[in-house]
Amino acid sequence: MRGIAHFTSAMILPKATRLTPEQLTEVTGIVTEFGCKIQQIVGAVRTIYAIVGDEREELMINRLEGLDYVDRIDRIQSPFKLMDKRSDLASHRITIGGVTLGEELFVIAGACTIDPKNPNYFYETAAAVKESGANALRGGVWKPRTNPYSFQGDVKSLDILMEASRRTGLPVDTEVMEEAHITLALAAGVHTLQIGARNALNYSLLRAVGKAIAERDTVVLLKRSIHMGPLSEFISAAEYIAAFGNPNVILCPRGTTPTLDGYRNHPDESITPLLKEKTWAPVVVDPSHSVGKATYVPAAALAAVAYGADGLCIEAHVEPTKGIGDDPKQALTPEVLRKTIAQARQLWEIRRK
Repeated sequence: MRGIAHFTSAMILPKATRLTPEQLTEVTGIVTEFGCKIQQIVGAVRTIYAIVGDEREELMINRLEGLDYVDRIDRIQSPFKLMDKRSDLASHRITIGGVTLGEELFVIAGACTIDPKNPNYFYETAAAVKESGANALRGGVWKPRTNPYSFQGDVKSLDILMEASRRTGLPVDTEVMEEAHITLALAAGVHTLQIGARNALNYSLLRAVGKAIAERDTVVLLKRSIHMGPLSEFISAAEYIAAFGNPNVILCPRGTTPTLDGYRNHPDESITPLLKEKTWAPVVVDPSHSVGKATYVPAAALAAVAYGADGLCIEAHVEPTKGIGDDPKQALTPEVLRKTIAQARQLWEIRRK
């Protein structure tokens, strides 16, 4: 159900996993009398019903609590009501390509940028990603660039991305930067929409993504803003998306500013346990953009797992020196990727024990 991206303070929790159509009609009728609306948030285990509007009217709350099929009305005092660890969505689980995040280490890998002139590089990279044991394939179709004369991506690359998905059977992740990209990516069958660091606080884009995926099982990989900010700002950005009804949002630390000498950014995988104290959302760390040099990526990936990350997003290329975008400097070769994933999974098992 598509809704309005207002943050809510009250959520209706039914005794059953979801309301029947008749019960939803009755609840909607009650809140409408008080100028509010109902936003359904469909989780993997149950559906909750957020009250959008001024939920402080006690008579409305009393009438709702008096319904025999309502378990309780939750009022969470938090800037992110849905993503909060105390939310009833805390039991929600995100599954991509048959892998449920939190049950095993989830790895996304692939090229920074798909070269439309040399599609075979991406097809070969995709095959190597699958052989390495990764669970999903990443590939940049559209690219944000600081230099306006740098390659910005090409919509033709979307066909290459989806062909690689068909060949390997892997779900795919790609970044979107505007509403037209969202429409094209969803129409093509992209499984995970990535919101990059430069757009992590672009609230218009966050709303547009939330609206577009409201009735889908699409997942969003939300990068942390390129400028270091409070964790609540990061989680609240995810709330903008979830508020429309689809809570499948993954948080992705990827390094911030100010940069640390020798690294591309300031590595921030250490915020993982801090995020997990505040939100139920899974955390998938991007060590490639964090350190920005292939030599350092394996260690950064292991550090992320040691801090409790649920997954990794790693750039890889079958021949990094022939890649475009960031691949020549930070993409791992297939052999290094395979070893990194194997070591990361060993560390994951040690942490679980």
